[in-house]
Amino acid sequence: QVQLVESGGGLGEPGGSLRLSCAASGRTISRFGMGWFRQIPGKDREFVAGITPRGTNRNYADSVEGRFTISRDNAKNTVYLQMNSLKPEDTAAYFCASSRAAWAYSSESRYDSWGQGTQVTVSV
Repeated sequence: QVQLVESGGGLGEPGGSLRLSCAASGRTISRFGMGWFRQIPGKDREFVAGITPRGTNRNYADSVEGRFTISRDNAKNTVYLQMNSLKPEDTAAYFCASSRAAWAYSSESRYDSWGQGTQVTVSV
């Protein structure tokens, strides 16, 4: 099983940007789909973005389409989430996830490895 460690969270301003990273170890992620999810306390975890193994296909939640960009560097075994035009409603814990299949799934059930999350807070 792959171990995932997120970083790059913190405090962002409305309209500003943050970049999250997800470093994988224990297995190469180059053949698998990867995703980002987020969760607010008391609510279900929700899909944010997904990317296929070579980055050919990317899938986004409507709420972040056009503002967030998922990317990956398979040589570094790392996935990124560039978050621009931040909004207060983007405040959440963000989780990286790895699938055992080669697609950018939006369903949690398709992912078998999860990081511990990194907190993003958007506030003035």
